[in-house]
Amino acid sequence: MEPVRFDAVVAAAARGGVVVPVPFDPDAVWGVKPRHHVAGTVGGMRVRGVVEAAGDGFGFTLGPAWQRDCGVQVGGTVAVELVPEGPQRADLAEDVAAALDAHPRAGAFFDSLAQFYRRAYLRWIDATKRRPEQRPLRIAEMIELLEAGRKERPSS
Repeated sequence: MEPVRFDAVVAAAARGGVVVPVPFDPDAVWGVKPRHHVAGTVGGMRVRGVVEAAGDGFGFTLGPAWQRDCGVQVGGTVAVELVPEGPQRADLAEDVAAALDAHPRAGAFFDSLAQFYRRAYLRWIDATKRRPEQRPLRIAEMIELLEAGRKERPSS
């Protein structure tokens, strides 16, 4: 997926952080999700964050330590580059994507997870190379866990 580039005027946030406003609807650009985990740069410094509703638009918050280390000031204009983080629906194997599409609640929860959790589920499913008959069983179990709101599978 191509990065989205824009300039933003940084605003003050609670507890000494800053809010970087996002001048577009992330649901329209990246697909509908409860939260949009993103990676990229702000003022040339690497960031990871969550784009959420902020006021009448969207934005993400960066903490005071990040602000101190990068020199971004409240009221300053910065160049921003963002991409969705982690595997997206278009990147998934057909059988996994079909299962998530067939179970919208599980699919929405999967899409809201941080990349760490999404990748963990996908690695677990892909670990069936030597026993391919296990793959559909693991996909079904993943769907059950996601529908129950579980970020990760229980330890075996």
